[in-house]
Amino acid sequence: MLEIKNLNTGYDKKQVLFDASINVKRGEIVSVIGPNGSGKSTLLKAVCGLIPIWSGEMLLNGKKLNGNEPPDNLKLGMSFCPQGNRVFDELSVKENLDVGGYILNKAKLSLRINEVLEIFPMLKERLNQEAGSLSGGEQQMLAVARALIPEPEILLLDEPSLGLAPYLVKELFDKLVELNKQLGITILIVEQKVNDVLEISNRTYGLKLGRIAYEGTSEDLINNKKILKELFL
Repeated sequence: MLEIKNLNTGYDKKQVLFDASINVKRGEIVSVIGPNGSGKSTLLKAVCGLIPIWSGEMLLNGKKLNGNEPPDNLKLGMSFCPQGNRVFDELSVKENLDVGGYILNKAKLSLRINEVLEIFPMLKERLNQEAGSLSGGEQQMLAVARALIPEPEILLLDEPSLGLAPYLVKELFDKLVELNKQLGITILIVEQKVNDVLEISNRTYGLKLGRIAYEGTSEDLINNKKILKELFL
């Protein structure tokens, strides 16, 4: 579904990724792990069109992504949930969801909001509440819900567990599995909580110093302390 071939990119003159190649099959949850500064977030930014690629090729369902910006990729079925500032604090929950569907017409947007609220019922009770007043876990759920409004085929997630308590991480990851299994949404997730993300993903790529240092099943990696140690040293 998503093919990344020999991706080279970075910021200004500083190269961050070196010939990185990743494949994500339809229906999979694929995780990308590695130490801070290894290029994980840069990978997602390049894929979704936030930063230009220097060389290499990216394809979604056979369509070339090189040169695309985020709205182009959104129309192709790709949605991105960034790290950090998860929601628009001063907007209501409903207004945040509206932002997620800016490419949709009014009728389709209303339909999609109702469908997404069935997946996240706790948001239905808070539609008129300012997003900034939600708890950290609720804000992350809202960020994921907003990314689902355009009905993506593939969802990119950049460290969704950041700042969340362990029980909220489990709640969030259980929801991601539900989205994958019940709605068939393919997921590419960058995550620092290695043990948690390995439990929910089918396959894993390990990044180290901007290069792919591991590729294999998540199940194999869970039990391989040696490779995990090498990845993070």
